[in-house]
Amino acid sequence: MAHFALLDDNGVVVSVFVGRDEDDENELSARTGDTYKQTSYNTRGGVHYDPTLIDTPSADQSKAFRKNYAGVGYTYDEARDAFIPPKEWESWVLNEDTCVWEPPIPQPDDCPHCYWDEDSLSWISDPT
Repeated sequence: MAHFALLDDNGVVVSVFVGRDEDDENELSARTGDTYKQTSYNTRGGVHYDPTLIDTPSADQSKAFRKNYAGVGYTYDEARDAFIPPKEWESWVLNEDTCVWEPPIPQPDDCPHCYWDEDSLSWISDPT
């Protein structure tokens, strides 16, 4: 199965759907007049992950393309040939290699349930 993202005029993903493996984004675009880009399921940060093993990279990384699996609201960046998620926090910066937004201060390893506080620009421990 192939997955395709339908883009609006600004390159923002408005829907993602499953197509046939033999479908081609250029043919879809030519046939409909809309802009489609194929997207790689199970791909995050430029790495394709094995769908049966949680957080384990696939042996075949040729399936990893366009950096991230597209989602509604993501932006397709033509220069990077990548899908970029919406920016959640103003202070976060785009990692050019992964096309994922990252905090200005990495999350502490010993605080897996911390959350980002934009006002203080710091990680806050969640007591729950």
